[in-house]
Amino acid sequence: MRDLTDDTITAAVLSTMRDTKDPRLAEILRALVRHVHDFVRETGLTEQEWARGVDHLTRTGQTCTPTRQEFILLSDVLGVTMLVDAIGHRRSAGATQNSVLGPFFRDDRPYLHDGADISRGLSGTLLFFEGRVTDHHGTQVTDAQVDVWHSNADGHYDVDVPDLSEPAMRALLRTDGQGRFRFRSIRPASYPIPDDGPVGEMMRATGRSVMRPAHVHLRIVAPGFQDVTTTLFPSDDPYLDHDPVFGVKQSLVAAYQDHAAGAGPYGTTTDEPYILLRHTFVLEPASPTPGPRPV
Repeated sequence: MRDLTDDTITAAVLSTMRDTKDPRLAEILRALVRHVHDFVRETGLTEQEWARGVDHLTRTGQTCTPTRQEFILLSDVLGVTMLVDAIGHRRSAGATQNSVLGPFFRDDRPYLHDGADISRGLSGTLLFFEGRVTDHHGTQVTDAQVDVWHSNADGHYDVDVPDLSEPAMRALLRTDGQGRFRFRSIRPASYPIPDDGPVGEMMRATGRSVMRPAHVHLRIVAPGFQDVTTTLFPSDDPYLDHDPVFGVKQSLVAAYQDHAAGAGPYGTTTDEPYILLRHTFVLEPASPTPGPRPV
């Protein structure tokens, strides 16, 4: 491997990987080398540009902490996170589409009863949520585990709310005999992704919005069905077409219905106006266990 040129170096690098024991690792590394080398050739990357890129990635890593993952954020804004999710969760027509889990899911969420108030007393516009889980034939899926979590009226999740000692705006629920689950909370708000690090620099350099549209996260797990991690966005949010992490899908845009004070859903009453959000989630049957991946 001497006297390599820009035409021969790619093949030389690939040849050094021929003894890789793991065939999937070998496939990924070979593709990575080919695409990175093609990128350098296509752009005619200069030494100064290469150094700036290395510096940006170095600072991205240095920005990461136990509570902040700047590299995942970089993956998000480049569309890689959603692309990986889309490839891994191709669904048939009519099934609820997947979305990314995001950084704010917590295992220490409380299990609450049907119709519970999950807001923990935080202020905001009252929100009633009525969900139903079915299969493709409209048959209810009973005893499904449903995680829900969302931001407050200022766009903050409970982990970022000062002086909040217990989980809020999140819960673990289960569907009843009719496949229903219900809760009350407060309407979530849109919020900016972290923009005080290297990713923020890139967003400003490219003139992109850092505002995520408001949304409610849900994760549904039921025996015999594929797990679904999804998100519902309000149809009136101004940032639907500018989501910096590319998470909005039309089937996940829902109408947040305004109601006056008085009789509420499922036998409740309220002395304040409220929002009603209804949605049916359609699950796919569990896939057969895949065989060995061809190489």
